[in-house]
Amino acid sequence: MHVLLVLAALYAVLPLVWLVTSATKSVGDFSTTGAFEFGQFNLGANLSALFTQENGVFLAWIRNSLLYAGLGAVLGSFICAACGYAIAKLDFPGRRALFAVTLAGVLVPTTALALPLYLLASQLHVVGTFWAVFVPLLTNPFGVYLARVYAEAAVPGEILEAARTDGAGELRTFFTIALPMMRPGLVTIFLFQFVGIWNNFFLPLVMLTDPKLFPMSLGLYQWSTRVTQFPQYNPLVITGSLLAVLPLVVAFVLLHRQWRSGLAAGSVK
Repeated sequence: MHVLLVLAALYAVLPLVWLVTSATKSVGDFSTTGAFEFGQFNLGANLSALFTQENGVFLAWIRNSLLYAGLGAVLGSFICAACGYAIAKLDFPGRRALFAVTLAGVLVPTTALALPLYLLASQLHVVGTFWAVFVPLLTNPFGVYLARVYAEAAVPGEILEAARTDGAGELRTFFTIALPMMRPGLVTIFLFQFVGIWNNFFLPLVMLTDPKLFPMSLGLYQWSTRVTQFPQYNPLVITGSLLAVLPLVVAFVLLHRQWRSGLAAGSVK
């Protein structure tokens, strides 16, 4: 078992090690050094070229990714928490049918929704804008499912009844009582949302044409298609990919404790 775990860890870590070593290389070092060997430590020059290439468009990609993933994960997590809480704790007609539809939505791959979303965005005349990518990312059936499971386990019905008896409305009960109790589950949903949006590629590819609106995933892909004709893009793509990984690592390091507790509570339930 330990051998299998070590192999799995190496499978996950070695690509990151390759990114770190390759980001230090110049164009010539890629043909003269091994995969995991450091070059002549050209990292500073690579970063400088990365941020100045095409009038600094990479900075716009960073800003866009932070907006898409950061703001989208915050708003999306809140929407999922509210929906999951309502399905778990509120009694209204069609609750079971709504939850069944939500479970069905988990099974639908996101790529299958790209064309319908494009046609809808075209009818709304938002294709090629920030909103064409941002708004669809706010919905996540798996996040609603996870919030429903966690609300069912973490929010006692007796406390909600006591709050209602004291005169608290449904919104106040949710914001002041249920939402703090759901915090570990909310962190878990936030991480799933953040990672999913940060790595999202197909929807921006379909919706966007202006490079200034690209997220890093789509922008780096666009550069990677030029590597065979213009080798100078190779260190730019690798260095940019390394920078694109760092926010995910930071998010997991800062939130991993609550993420583990929230995921464990959901799995036990």
